[in-house]
Amino acid sequence: MTDKTPPPRKSAGPGAGAAPGGNPLAAEVPLVVDPLLDDPGTRIIVCCGAGGVGKTTTAAALGVRAAERGRRTVVLTIDPARRLAQSMGLTELDNTPRPVPGIDGEAGGELHAMMLDMKRTFDEIVEAHADPERAQAILGNPFYQSLSAGFAGTQEYMAMEKLGQLRSPSDDGEEWDLIVVDTPPSRSALDFLDAPKRLGSFLDGRFIRMLMAPAKAGGRAGMKFVNLGMAGLSMFTGALNKLLGTGLLSDVQTFVAAMDTMFGGFRTRADATYRLLQAPGTAFLVVAAPERDALREAAYFVERLAEDRMPLAGLVLNRVHGSGAADLSAERALAAAENLEEGRIVDRGDGKEKKDGAPSPGRPGTQDEDEADQLAAALLRLHAERMQLLTRERRTRDRFAALHPEVPVAEVGALAGDVHDLAGLRAIGAQLAHAAESA
Repeated sequence: MTDKTPPPRKSAGPGAGAAPGGNPLAAEVPLVVDPLLDDPGTRIIVCCGAGGVGKTTTAAALGVRAAERGRRTVVLTIDPARRLAQSMGLTELDNTPRPVPGIDGEAGGELHAMMLDMKRTFDEIVEAHADPERAQAILGNPFYQSLSAGFAGTQEYMAMEKLGQLRSPSDDGEEWDLIVVDTPPSRSALDFLDAPKRLGSFLDGRFIRMLMAPAKAGGRAGMKFVNLGMAGLSMFTGALNKLLGTGLLSDVQTFVAAMDTMFGGFRTRADATYRLLQAPGTAFLVVAAPERDALREAAYFVERLAEDRMPLAGLVLNRVHGSGAADLSAERALAAAENLEEGRIVDRGDGKEKKDGAPSPGRPGTQDEDEADQLAAALLRLHAERMQLLTRERRTRDRFAALHPEVPVAEVGALAGDVHDLAGLRAIGAQLAHAAESA
């Protein structure tokens, strides 16, 4: 078996294969990351999940590991946070892939990173698919400027457009071996799956068709149709003009007329990218933390991806806590702490024995002894809290595993601080790669 061949999967039934005292979730079906990164057939990895679970860090760590294992990789983030640039040593990210310094290129790989600029991507589409005169009219249209800067759903659609651009060979024939996508937080992370459908509904809507009619109609019949249509809309447009300004309808009509020939191309490209996400070369990784709400979101993502026939590679469980003294339960630690605090089990030395030589519990010791006891009790209580946290995490992981025993899992241990450089990203990548070995 080569290092690029994943090991045979174990039985995925609930509780199957769990080692005593081990992690039953990880023991079900371990996620093997390196074969996924090394496989030339893997061209797109999409990291999705709830907010605040480490998607950006996971995407960056996968990008670093893939590049240093020999693949020409680009990481695309559509998360408005700037953590990705900071962790990769870049002063800023924009709509153009930037090379990441400090990557070990001995294996022949390289890493670039970029952040989606929604408006710039929209502008690039207009400039590429319209003649210069029409492009200038669109770019200067007030309605277009509002639409491209923040219209609901535009970000998700532009993410689809940018992914399609990255997946296609550039003008000089170069293309990326692997594209790692870091999606927005929460359930909106899957909104880009609905972008083609929502775009089609928008373009095929009755209001848009009526606005496009004047541009398509001609002659007396056309003018008659336009006049009838405008008469039917007079009450609506009058109220709209009062609320939003008298020039809004004119701006919208001018925009629709200029964009008319491009609408079909938007839908076609979005549909093509959607099919690309369903293709075997794409792998979705759901990222979560071992918390109830995060794993509930993860279950939603898993079910939604299955519904849309998107290829799920597995679950990355971030910030999993552990303990070097797991044999000492929370109950025993609390009992020992109480005994120390009440002085019931401590032999305090000379002058503290009964006549038969047995220790005298409850008698005060020296100040140093009392302070040592209090410190030990505090540490025992801290350990008890950690063990209670581990129990809660195990319970939530087991609940997810029972619902989705077929989902491969890799765990990443909680770190003492934030990841802010390449060394930290390498450490995360190593944990992901070795998760199967430690399961």
